[in-house]
Amino acid sequence: MKPKVEDVAKLAGVSPTTVSRVLNNRGYISNETREKVQKAMNDLNYFPNDVARSLFNKRSNLIGLILPTTTNPFFGELTFHLENICASQGYKVLLCNSLNQIDKEEKYLEMLLRNQVDGIIVGTHNRGILDYHKRNLAVVAIDRYLSETIPVVSSDNYEGGKIAADLLLLKGCKHIILIDGVGELETPARLRRKAYIDMMEKHGRVPIVYEIPEVFDQKSQQEVISKIFQECPEVDGVFATNDLFAASFLNEAKRHGKDVPSQIKVVGYDGTETVQTLLPELTTIQQPIASIAKTAIDILLKEIEGEFSDFSLETRLPVKLIEGTTA
Repeated sequence: MKPKVEDVAKLAGVSPTTVSRVLNNRGYISNETREKVQKAMNDLNYFPNDVARSLFNKRSNLIGLILPTTTNPFFGELTFHLENICASQGYKVLLCNSLNQIDKEEKYLEMLLRNQVDGIIVGTHNRGILDYHKRNLAVVAIDRYLSETIPVVSSDNYEGGKIAADLLLLKGCKHIILIDGVGELETPARLRRKAYIDMMEKHGRVPIVYEIPEVFDQKSQQEVISKIFQECPEVDGVFATNDLFAASFLNEAKRHGKDVPSQIKVVGYDGTETVQTLLPELTTIQQPIASIAKTAIDILLKEIEGEFSDFSLETRLPVKLIEGTTA
C-alpha cells in the first residue's frame, strides 16, 4: 500500500499540515523539521502527488512545447536547452512533435489544456489555427508569428541573410542561388530570403530562389537540388536557409562532380552543435540557440506571473558567422 502524508507525519513526529508545508515550501519551516520530513519520505519511499499539489498551488508546473520535429538538429538542440532551463525553474515539459500538421497541433493543444499547462512555447507554422489568445494562455512563439499579441523570439534573420549573401558576393560568386522552404509563410525566418533578395538587387544580380515543399523530407530536398544542377549549371554560390539544405546540396554537388569551394561556394544557416560535429567544414550562420531558449522562457514565466506588458512583442538575437571551408 502506498504511503500517505499521514504516514510521513507520524514517522517524522510532526503534523500532516507541517508535511504539506514542507512539500509546498510554504511558511517558515526550520531546517531540522525539514530534514526530519525529508528523511521520513525517503525511508517510506514516499513521492508527493503532483496533481494534488497543483490543485493546492493552482499551478501544474507544466510547460507545453509544440515543435515541428525534434529530429531536426535546430529543434533538437532548442528542446535540449528549453527542457534544461525549465527543469532549473521547477517546471516539467510536455513535448509535442506536430510535423506542422494542423490536426496534430489541435489535438496536442487539447491535450496540453487537459493537463492544465501553465504556458506553451510554440515553434510551428500554422498561424491562427490554435487561437491561443482566446484561451487566456501564456504563450511564446519561436521564429513564428502566431498573432499580434503573442511575443516572438528569434535570431536576427535579416542580418544573418545579409551576412551570408555578402560573403558569397565578396568571394566573387556571380550566380548565387537561395534554397529555402515554401515562400507564402510569414515568419521571421523569411527575412533570410528578403536579405538575400535585397543584396542581389543592390549588386545588380537576379535573385534565384528554389523552394523545397517538404522541408523535413530528404527526398524532397534531393529532388529540388537536382533541378538546380539541371536548370542552373552556372551556379557558383548557394545560400541555404538551414544547414540540412546545405548538407543536401553538398552531397548532390559531390554526386555531380562539382568541387566545393573552388567551383561552388556554400553557406548554411543554424550552426547547431550536431552539424558542426558531423560537417565541420560547413560555413554557416550560427543562431544563438541557448539564448533563444532562455529568452523565450524568461518571457513565458513573466506571462505566467501576469506581467504581460514588461517585454517586447518581438525579440531578435544576434547571429554569428562560422567560417568553414565551403565558402
